[in-house]
Amino acid sequence: MLQVRNLTKRYENVLAVDNISFAINEGEIGVLLGPNGAGKSTTIKSIAGLLRFNGEILINGSSNKSIQAKKVFGYVPETAAVYEYLTVWEHMEFIARAYRLDGDWHSLAERLLARFELADKKDKLGKELSKGMQQKISICCALLINPRMIMFDEPMMGLDPKAIKELKNIFLELKKAGCAILISTHIIESIEEVWDRVLIMNKGKVVLSRTRSELENRNETLEEIFFDTTEGVAGV
Repeated sequence: MLQVRNLTKRYENVLAVDNISFAINEGEIGVLLGPNGAGKSTTIKSIAGLLRFNGEILINGSSNKSIQAKKVFGYVPETAAVYEYLTVWEHMEFIARAYRLDGDWHSLAERLLARFELADKKDKLGKELSKGMQQKISICCALLINPRMIMFDEPMMGLDPKAIKELKNIFLELKKAGCAILISTHIIESIEEVWDRVLIMNKGKVVLSRTRSELENRNETLEEIFFDTTEGVAGV
């Protein structure tokens, strides 16, 4: 579903991402881990189509910057990008119109807002929402399109415990429905229960890719392999 092939990104004299390749399959939850400066953010922004890069990124067999890929791709950025003068419901309507959603998207929108306790805030403007609420509406907008591939960048930031629990349930529901999921985070505990494949980046490279079953067979923990792989690098 998501294929990253020979991705390279250089900022003038800095090689931020160095010829990395990986894939996230349908019905798989992949987690991208790495210390500060490892290249995670550049990788995420490249997949989202926000940066120019060398290499190839395919979503559902199409270039990540193509209309075909964008129709099936959901993205929740680290910092929620809401429109100050659109209400919560108008955000949902904007996404529905932009993606030309067919069928009864209203029902799904209502259910999503209810799950994240935004149903009574449909008439609030984006600028009136707390950061946590802005994160919730960003998640709802990404889910409204029923994505076949979805990417979350630090999705737990700013969320209350109930919303975090709900989001983890949604991860598992998306997986069951065959959606490919990529989560970038530095909070290992937040995804401990849900991940299927871990990709650890360090100094612009994917230095380790391992499935949950491989980890269990080696009797290792996610935290152990993270620090073993990135030992000597300051920050998490």
